[in-house]
Amino acid sequence: MILNAQMLLRSFTRRAVFIDRDGVICRNRDDYVKSWEEFVFLPGALEALAQLARTDLYIVIVTNQSPINRGIVSAETVEEINSRMVLAIEAAGGRVDRVMYCPHRPDEHCACRKPQAGMLLLAAKDFGLDLSHSYLIGDAETDMQAGRAVGCRRYLVLTGRGWRQLMHSLTCGKLDFVVKWNLKAATNVIVRQESGVEWAHSQFAFG
Repeated sequence: MILNAQMLLRSFTRRAVFIDRDGVICRNRDDYVKSWEEFVFLPGALEALAQLARTDLYIVIVTNQSPINRGIVSAETVEEINSRMVLAIEAAGGRVDRVMYCPHRPDEHCACRKPQAGMLLLAAKDFGLDLSHSYLIGDAETDMQAGRAVGCRRYLVLTGRGWRQLMHSLTCGKLDFVVKWNLKAATNVIVRQESGVEWAHSQFAFG
């Protein structure tokens, strides 16, 4: 089997797929996900995560959780929700290498809350990742900005806030990411790329 240069590069670098939680893996709520009972996996999400688990990519969930510092939910509750999410993902054949969350409000101007890239940079340091050959999947422009700052390949999904965020990006003329219907559709593209299969697609290749 002859490997091309891109596949050889992948075999010697550690890479990740960064995934937002609310609106990508689970249903987004205007009043925040405050308990496990309010956490609902989006259709196809568990299947997508099981598919990603069969790749060599680190799977890192990166989520803004400002309700902690807003006094709406405790950090312990958020961690419990995340732990139960990971158990459900593993039970479905998936894998999560790390869940990272930022508890800060926007007005606190921290370095970890997306659109800042602090969580991605910390994961890169801990795992020794090549961010320029990693991926990010999110439903918001703040996700795209965080991925853009470190050179990740970016996918905006239209679940959660995706449609509204896409319209905003179109009006601002900042469409430097691929748009897919959901996590499963974005995962399909990533898995094909990881297997060395060329996928000719436009930014609006919905699927």
